Amino acid sequence: MRDSIGLAESLKRAAATLIVIVQTRLELLANEMQEERLHVERMMIYGSIALLFFALGLMLLTVFIVVLFWESHRLSVLGGLTGLFFVAGLTMWYALRHEASKRHKLFMSSLSELSDDHTRLSAES
Repeated sequence: MRDSIGLAESLKRAAATLIVIVQTRLELLANEMQEERLHVERMMIYGSIALLFFALGLMLLTVFIVVLFWESHRLSVLGGLTGLFFVAGLTMWYALRHEASKRHKLFMSSLSELSDDHTRLSAES
């Protein structure tokens, strides 16, 4: 009778420990998701602002170059700059597609902790 009570208590403690481990891992996962979301938001904001200023600078540089060559080669300059911008845009488009196709290992810390938990639990058995 005493052994069954001890076994029941051990099972309760083991279940409570397992619940705490799962809760901790879920909290870690939620924190990682929040951090990743904030990171992406910051990147999008900074990228958008940088893109805006680069676009303004590029437009002003284009106007400057066209005005500089207004009397002699304005059409050649406009055509050359248009081609240059088109090639640069295509290059960035392909770089974006390449970057988007890469696999990003999300929740690396959570997976590592779960793997450690599994190893520890397997060693105890």
